[in-house]
Amino acid sequence: MISALYADSVVEPKSPVAGLTVRKAVMRDIKPILELINGYAARGIMLPRTEFELSEAIRDFSVVYHHNRFLGCGALHFYSPQIAEIRSLAVNQEAKTQGVGRKVVEALVDEARLYELDAVFAFTYVDEFFRKVGFHVVERGALPLKAWKDCLRCSKFQSCDEIAVLRVLRPEHWPDGHPELWGQAMTSPDDHFIQIPIPRKL
Repeated sequence: MISALYADSVVEPKSPVAGLTVRKAVMRDIKPILELINGYAARGIMLPRTEFELSEAIRDFSVVYHHNRFLGCGALHFYSPQIAEIRSLAVNQEAKTQGVGRKVVEALVDEARLYELDAVFAFTYVDEFFRKVGFHVVERGALPLKAWKDCLRCSKFQSCDEIAVLRVLRPEHWPDGHPELWGQAMTSPDDHFIQIPIPRKL
C-alpha cells in the first residue's frame, strides 16, 4: 500500500506542463509500471509487484505520459459498491515537479465518480497534498481484513507511519463521516477486523 508520493513528488508546477496525457492503462503499460514500482520497492518505499499481479490488476491502473514518455501511475482498487482505495501512486523521478501526482489523483477521483462510489481513501505521507485535492485526514480505525492484505506483506506493518485520508464523493450517501462506520459500511458478517498499529508518540 505504500505510495512513492513524497513531498517532492507533488510540488505544483510553476506553469502548466503541456502534453501530459492521462488514460487507463493497457497491457503494454505493465513493463514501465513494473519498472517504476519495483525501482521504488528496491529502496523500501513501495511494495514489489510481479508481472502476474499487474496483469490481474491492470484495469485498476491509470497512467500519465508526456508525449511518449511514461511519467507515473496510480490505481483505483474497489472494496465495495461504496468505497475504493487510491493506491500504487508513483511518479518518475524526472517528473516530480510537473504536476503528475495531481493529474493521476484527479483522474482516479473522476473514475470513482463515474462508478458512483460514495468515497475514496488513500494512505500517504503527503496529507497536505491530498487536502488540496479535497481529502481530509481520518483515523485509520477498524477496516475489513481484506483492505489490509497488502499491509501484512509490508516491513512497516508493526510501525506504520502513513496517514489515512478520505474524500467523500456523495455526502448524501455517507454516514456523517464517522471513522467507526467506515469499515462497517463495506463488510459482510463473515469479515474480520484487525487494528492497524499506530506508532507511539515519544
